Amino acid sequence: MEINEALAALRALAQPTRLALYRLLVPAGPTGMAVGELAEQLSVPHSTLSAHLGVLRAAGLVLDTREGRSIRCRADFGRMDALLAYLSENCCAGHGACAPLRTCSTLFPPGAAARAPLPRVRQRR
Repeated sequence: MEINEALAALRALAQPTRLALYRLLVPAGPTGMAVGELAEQLSVPHSTLSAHLGVLRAAGLVLDTREGRSIRCRADFGRMDALLAYLSENCCAGHGACAPLRTCSTLFPPGAAARAPLPRVRQRR
């Protein structure tokens, strides 16, 4: 991943609604979620959600598929893994103190259809 791609992904996630949206899509796994379901869970209008999805799509973090009259969105785990690898590339300066990075592509290999839940991070109030 190049620096401009990393910056675009980080900029896209640096907004509360988009970050919440992405955090809903990650545990949904490769099957993703319907746009209507996302709007309902986030309590945002469809037009607002569409704009936020557009930013995440442009950054390469979200993919979508049309299913009849609805659209299903999912996190692009390959892109997420690339961003995590970029951010942790020089972790611990090669001293071996870090645990191996658990990537989503190991949790959700390409073609996996199961919705395996990931641990949720509690938000501070």
